[in-house]
Amino acid sequence: MDKPKRKLKGGAEKLRAKRLKNLAADAGKCCKITDMFSGGVSGAPSTSGESSTTSTIGQGEGASCSDPPMEAAQMVEEGDASTSHEQGGRDDESEPEGHGLSEPLPVHQSSKTVEADVDYFCRPDRATLQTFLNHHPKQHAPNPIGKVFTNKEGTSRKWLTYCDQRPALFCFVCLAFSKPSDNSVFITGMSDCRHAHQRAEEHEKSMAHRACAEAYFLNCSKSDINSLLRGRQLTAHREQIKKRRQVLDRVVEVVRVIGKRGLSYRHEDNEAAYTLEDSSLDHGNFLEMILLLGKYDVALKEHLSDIIHKSKKLHESASGSRGRGSLVTLLSKSTVNSVIDTILKMIKKNIGTEIQKAGMFTIQLDTTQDITAQDQCSVVLRYVTDTVHERLVAVVRCSSSTGEAFVQLLSDVLDGLNLDKSLCIGNATDGAANMQGRYRGFSSLLSSQSPHHVHVWCYSHVLNLVLSDTTEIVIESGSLFHLLNDIAVFIRESHQRMNVWEKESHSSRHKRIAPIGETRWWAKHDALKKVFGSFGKPQDCLYIDVLCTLSAIQDQTTVKSNVRSKARGYKDGLLRHETILTAQLFLRIFEKTTPLSKYLQTGGMDILSAHRMVMSTQEALKEMGRDFQTVKDATESFVKWANDKLEEQDEEMGMEVEVSLPQRRQKKKKSMPGEMAQDETSNDTSKTYEVKVHNQIMDTVIEAMQRRFLDNGNLYQNQWSS
Repeated sequence: MDKPKRKLKGGAEKLRAKRLKNLAADAGKCCKITDMFSGGVSGAPSTSGESSTTSTIGQGEGASCSDPPMEAAQMVEEGDASTSHEQGGRDDESEPEGHGLSEPLPVHQSSKTVEADVDYFCRPDRATLQTFLNHHPKQHAPNPIGKVFTNKEGTSRKWLTYCDQRPALFCFVCLAFSKPSDNSVFITGMSDCRHAHQRAEEHEKSMAHRACAEAYFLNCSKSDINSLLRGRQLTAHREQIKKRRQVLDRVVEVVRVIGKRGLSYRHEDNEAAYTLEDSSLDHGNFLEMILLLGKYDVALKEHLSDIIHKSKKLHESASGSRGRGSLVTLLSKSTVNSVIDTILKMIKKNIGTEIQKAGMFTIQLDTTQDITAQDQCSVVLRYVTDTVHERLVAVVRCSSSTGEAFVQLLSDVLDGLNLDKSLCIGNATDGAANMQGRYRGFSSLLSSQSPHHVHVWCYSHVLNLVLSDTTEIVIESGSLFHLLNDIAVFIRESHQRMNVWEKESHSSRHKRIAPIGETRWWAKHDALKKVFGSFGKPQDCLYIDVLCTLSAIQDQTTVKSNVRSKARGYKDGLLRHETILTAQLFLRIFEKTTPLSKYLQTGGMDILSAHRMVMSTQEALKEMGRDFQTVKDATESFVKWANDKLEEQDEEMGMEVEVSLPQRRQKKKKSMPGEMAQDETSNDTSKTYEVKVHNQIMDTVIEAMQRRFLDNGNLYQNQWSS
């Protein structure tokens, strides 16, 4: 069977084959890109006409050039090169092959071993190149050779080095980086002293020497393949990193300022970068401060302009899409949250380090509900270095209020701070059962893990309980504080009544009475002091202003009758002598307890000083326990001052404060047949008030302080005595 004939090549296919053959032939004459960065290339001559594109040197891992790079004026002379003597008839326009192009030079031997084996006046290999460069130049030569080291202009020729053994002059730069085929006299050794100046001048102007000098510069600057091929990209990348770090510095400072002032960071809308140019929009505290700084900071201004431009392009190109895509603005919520989290970790780490140095700490733990009705637990650590520190380290949402749950919560917080629970020597909580329970309470469970742990019932909370017991023990005290709270709410709940208050108030500072809160422990004293002033000093009180306001509301015919009736009832309650007498009694008690309450809520409080203040307050209350006459005198002084002020007002008001307690009719008790005893009832209302109100209130506050503060008294007294 005949073989099929081979298909002949067409003209186009022949042309392509010819071109490929020519390309392969040309490629064989060119240097490979990898050979450009390795020493001593042997191959076809380079076709490049610029020596600067082929002269470089790789830097070893541990290598460093001890001598500074030579100045270009000293290494390379500008002008036309005379190369007839140095290059042995080579064409001046053709560049030497592979000048000084080597790969990185790892050094695996000790310097002493390498120096012993190196001939410093012959071509070094890759292993000894750095030692060779560190050795040169040697320019201690006798005259007239020594004069060659300086040119006619007085500039030193630092590329020249002298060998004492030969003797001869060498160019150590060309020895290190020239081609193997170069045979310059300064490579083999220049020993002709008669023409030394001329030969040195010709050599430093030669193309070969200039290429070697460039390779030396690259070696000193530690240039490698990556920096040569991607130098511009790396430089641009470093510049971009530098600018972004500057922007991030500004962002961190803004976050710190906003956090320090306790302001919100973000706004609900208008956070996109393309909206930042619109000054009429509210972008939130963080972005508004960034925009303000951008007006005066060059780096931030350039960054803002760049991200606004890019964000606009993304927004216009993808209409209807959400998000920033791949645009990094450094101004997003993610950046702000990352900065806040980083600051939080740094603060916690610093607190943990300080506590570990202190060697012991105590815990303060309490819970409260936020605006979303979620129970939040605050954990405060107290420790002593050079001063007393109280640090809030966590606010954690509570899923359970049992003692076991609080112990686990505390363990998680302490683990995050890298603290051992055995360093905890005490805790302060309120008096709830889940905190102070004997078997499953927080304190007892924590004591099992920390044997030396001591529980302290929060003194400030104890004092609040003492005052709560005192103000609710008799109906007269409850009526007083309910009256003050109702008056404050009554005036504040209507803008018309507030206008009457502003009109009738004679205070230059326009003081306003505030309602009594349930959790603010000083609120009762604050409300009482605003209306009745200090004990025995009514000059700065708002008593007359409140009476005038209630009287004006009562006389308004345009308001509802129930409102007028309430105003009349409140006014009559303030005019009663019993109200003023009870107010003066509590002003006297608060005069002693308020300084103690404020100190117990002070950061860095000294517990021994607190115990001393508790004891001194208790002694002061005992001393005035039966001193009713002082309270009575203060009440009479207040009544006289109030009536004098009311007389100065409009006479049509017809208001007058009671000057004494009203007499009450005594109910006669029917005597049974044969009964001889007579009931001894007192008709003196002042004496009755003293026994049933004053003495009972004073006995309650004294007994409550002694009972509630007695538990830890022995511990503090032992510390005090020691």
